[in-house]
Amino acid sequence: MAAATEQSPLAFERRGRVALLQLQRPEARNALSNELLEQLAARLAEVDADPGLRCAVIAGSDKVFASGADVRALAAQEPSEVYFGRRFQLWDRLRRVHTPLVAAVSGFCLGGGFELALTCDLLVASDSARFGLPETGLGLIPGAGGTQRLTRALGKARAMDVILSGRLLDAAEADAAGLVSRRAGEDWLATALALAAEVAERAPLAQKLAKRAVGAAFEGSLESGLAQERAAFTLAFASPEAKEGIAAFLEKRSPAWLDKD
Repeated sequence: MAAATEQSPLAFERRGRVALLQLQRPEARNALSNELLEQLAARLAEVDADPGLRCAVIAGSDKVFASGADVRALAAQEPSEVYFGRRFQLWDRLRRVHTPLVAAVSGFCLGGGFELALTCDLLVASDSARFGLPETGLGLIPGAGGTQRLTRALGKARAMDVILSGRLLDAAEADAAGLVSRRAGEDWLATALALAAEVAERAPLAQKLAKRAVGAAFEGSLESGLAQERAAFTLAFASPEAKEGIAAFLEKRSPAWLDKD
């Protein structure tokens, strides 16, 4: 794996059809600086544009996925800089990534780190994973989607508990609440990469359309979600992937997906 430097806090590696993006700011417990978010957004834009990459894994270290925002850098900003500045634009870019994303979480996953994991489509957690949104302890609130995504995932009562009390969810509770896609022990990264490889083996256009449709169910009304699902299904049905998939099913063989959308 390419080593991170002071100028490059994000390591990037291709694993076949899977991209591995590993946060590497150990001196700051992988705090999400603007530079790190810039590199993450840029790399994921490259992944979106590369037909040979069909899934991406975002990971941290054994001890910490990401500890949240870079508080020292945040404290130096004026409110207008926060609202109109680059940081929220970067979060919007991450939210609009088309390629399926897997968060590989071990250790602490806090604040903006938790919000980054919630932005992903699938979440693999080690047994040591701990999730929390401690912002109210700093006189702040989650600002990168935490109040919205966590509430949709856990329901109002439990989301209020996590946000207002600052308590952490361990891997078992997060799994039982439906936040975690798959649990893993010490092999959390291998498990995440294996899951990503499974995703990458399936029809790439259909996977992106399915991601969009599920997102519509998660974020909008039932009526708008059904409309988006129907449009996505029609696009999938008209694609060469569908023709190949149906033919392979009828011919009792494995489909041969092309590396293009």
